Amino acid sequence: MRVSGGPARTRINGMRLQWICANALQSFALFKRKPRAAAPPAWRAPRRIAIGAVVALVAVVATMVWVDAWAVDVARRLPQPLVTFFDWLTDFGKSVRLLVPIGLLLAAIAVVDSPALARMSRCVLAALAVRLGFLFAAVALPGLVFTIAKRLIGRARPLVEGSAAPFSYRPLGWSVEYASFPSGHATDAFAIATAVGALWPRTRPIMWTYAVLIAISRIVLTAHFPSDVIAGAVVGTMGALVVRDWFAARGLAFSLASDGQVRPLPGPSWARIKRVARQLIAP
Repeated sequence: MRVSGGPARTRINGMRLQWICANALQSFALFKRKPRAAAPPAWRAPRRIAIGAVVALVAVVATMVWVDAWAVDVARRLPQPLVTFFDWLTDFGKSVRLLVPIGLLLAAIAVVDSPALARMSRCVLAALAVRLGFLFAAVALPGLVFTIAKRLIGRARPLVEGSAAPFSYRPLGWSVEYASFPSGHATDAFAIATAVGALWPRTRPIMWTYAVLIAISRIVLTAHFPSDVIAGAVVGTMGALVVRDWFAARGLAFSLASDGQVRPLPGPSWARIKRVARQLIAP
């Protein structure tokens, strides 16, 4: 038995598939956009980079020498209710909690965006997609790079060998027990805090508090040394800033001024977002 309207439905589904593919291709085409001529971001001045690198290196090495073993001993004597609290809290430092919803939202935008929508609605969806894409890249890329790096560095986690052992390494081992430096949770948390704070500056106090608490949780649970979380904080923050600068150089979600200052571009208002949502769910 033939279903009435079958060919028409097939044609509509085919058109929708074409829209989805076109939206995906347009998104990837943004990566080919050439950067605009402007001064590099102020924080990337060679002198600032050199000074920052030296300060970070000294802080990490000094912490390894004088703090790491002591901090592990202190963490082992903490009251159990405090440890239980941080054990619950630490899971919120996993980047997957942010990346999966963002990925689903990006996929949803690719599905619902079509030529049938009003121009304003399509512009709102495009602006949202750019900002979601920035958040995804700013969190995923540092996390991916340093997840690989930490397993190649091969630093032992606290108590893996029965004691603190802050200078125990097994390079190139690709073992979870020897993947302590830098802390993945700290990398993700500080990348999230930096990325969200870059788009919405008013959230920075909340986001930095969140990142610091996640970093502390890794020490309290003796999953990492303090030097691990310091390194994770540095690489997560720097990684997110590099992604932000890449977007800013191309005028995506950020503007790059002639003096090297990076500022977020105004996004769609909540009123417009709700208006588009109503349009999409209307029969």
